[in-house]
Amino acid sequence: MKKLMLSVIVILTVIAMAMAVNIRYPVRHLDIIRENAGELETSLILAVIHAESSFREAALSHAGAQGLMQLMPATAEEMASHMGMGDFQPEDVWLPEINISMGAFYLNRLVARFGCIDLALAAYNAGQGNVTAWLADPQFSADGESLDVIPFPETYNYLRRVRQNQRIYNIILTVTRRV
Repeated sequence: MKKLMLSVIVILTVIAMAMAVNIRYPVRHLDIIRENAGELETSLILAVIHAESSFREAALSHAGAQGLMQLMPATAEEMASHMGMGDFQPEDVWLPEINISMGAFYLNRLVARFGCIDLALAAYNAGQGNVTAWLADPQFSADGESLDVIPFPETYNYLRRVRQNQRIYNIILTVTRRV
C-alpha cells in the first residue's frame, strides 16, 4: 500500500511539474514557426516570442510594437514589402501566421546582416542602427565584428533572457519530441 501511495505521489508530482512548465513556457503556433523558421531554430523563435509578448497575440508595447513578435508598424510594412506581400494591411500584423512569418523573416535578415544570432537579437531589440554604431565604437567592440559590451542594459538582459529561454525550449521540444 505504501509503494502504491508513493507511486501515485510521484506521478502526480511529475504531472504537476509538467503543467507548471507548460504554463510558464508555452509551446504554441509550432506549425507556423516551423514553416517560417528559415535558418533559425524553432526553439529560438519560441524564445523570442516568449520574451517579446509571453505568447499574447494582442500584445502592444508602450513604443507601439505589435503582436506575438512585437513588430513595429514600420518594420512590419518593410518586411511585407521584402516578402512580396502586396496585399498586406497594417491590421494583418495581429494575425499569428502573419506576425510570426514577418518576425522570423526579419530575424533571419538580421542574422544574415550581422553574421551571428547574438548580434541579430541585439538588433531585434535595440535596432540595427544602434548595433551598427556599437560595432564601430572601440569602447564596445574591439574587432568591429562582435560586441564586448552591450551599452543598453535592457538589450543585454533581453539577450540573456532569450538565450536562457531558448535552452529551456530546446529541452521542452526534446522531451516532448517536438523537435
